[in-house]
Amino acid sequence: MKGLIQRVSEARVAVDGEVVGAIGRGLLVLVGVEREDDTARADKLLHKLLRYRVFSDEQGRMNRSLADVAGGLLLVSQFTLAADTGGGLRPSFSRAAPPEQGRALYDYLVDQARRQHGEVACGRFGADMQVHLVNDGPVTFLLES
Repeated sequence: MKGLIQRVSEARVAVDGEVVGAIGRGLLVLVGVEREDDTARADKLLHKLLRYRVFSDEQGRMNRSLADVAGGLLLVSQFTLAADTGGGLRPSFSRAAPPEQGRALYDYLVDQARRQHGEVACGRFGADMQVHLVNDGPVTFLLES
């Protein structure tokens, strides 16, 4: 399971012009689910998301986590993160989880995040979404579990 995290001062996701999820300061996470992923990998990714130190402390060093700053968490499914881009000029999606598995693990991740963290918003699985964000830094990392 992959999570492309971006530290944001604000972010929102819309479907058909309707905002379905929004946060202020926090992390926007684009979530990619691969065939070999399971709930244990989702749990590991969530552990990292909540504890990965990407927010500044008093000295300006990235030493605080999302949990430490009580920031928002916006989870957006993005199957293209599972693409194999190693050969040719067109991505292969053979490593991406089938839609049923992807939806189940994404829903599981969102549910577990809501149980463990205060402010959690999400996109709509499988929808054509427009993601708007103000990347703070910019700070972007790819986490894998």
